[in-house]
Amino acid sequence: METPELPGLAAGFGALLRRDLQLAWRQRGQAVNPLIFFVMVTALVPLAVGPEPALLTRLAPGMVWIMALLGTLLAADALFHEDFVDGALEHLVLSPQPLWLLVLAKVTAHWLVIGLPITLLSPLLGLMLALPDAGFMPLLVGLTLGTLVFSLLGAVGGALTVALGGRSVLLSLLVLPLYVPVLIFGTSAVTQAVAGGGIGGPLALLGAIAALALAVAPFAAAAALRAGIDG
Repeated sequence: METPELPGLAAGFGALLRRDLQLAWRQRGQAVNPLIFFVMVTALVPLAVGPEPALLTRLAPGMVWIMALLGTLLAADALFHEDFVDGALEHLVLSPQPLWLLVLAKVTAHWLVIGLPITLLSPLLGLMLALPDAGFMPLLVGLTLGTLVFSLLGAVGGALTVALGGRSVLLSLLVLPLYVPVLIFGTSAVTQAVAGGGIGGPLALLGAIAALALAVAPFAAAAALRAGIDG
């Protein structure tokens, strides 16, 4: 079988990306649920721990990052589920297009629908949690990279969930440890910025993790999907 040329690869990627974005728009109520979770739980923190600005400032970086992680994780199980149920996933696996590229298109759609809105909402939630001005830039940059990693790793977890018959809770627990370094470096960048320290180190490490996930996760998810369909 001939390898698709670059224009064909771009067309396949774009077609699947548009399809997933259109489906997300039609089912926008389901897509909005993780965002509502992200906003509501973060907004409840001041009510639970008290309105003291000093306490909220200490909690803000970790709370926003944890809620962003959980919000993207909530949507990860559905990344391939509907395609598996209606048979579209089998067509994707049998497509002449490279499966890793199609996985990357679905991850891109997932990030645009879930990760990007969470990132854009984070400054508002930072204000609610009394985050100092110095923390907003590293929060935005870190979440841009971090939510991309969450979507990429979530694709691997979602592919394994399809392959193993939907054991989403167990597989979420298996994927969750991979999120921990992102959570640590992302929170560290904001905390160091608020304290007046340098943020280059944590953000560079986040960038390295994002590059590694981008290079590995689409192929790992594609292999898991192929194994699930062939099995």
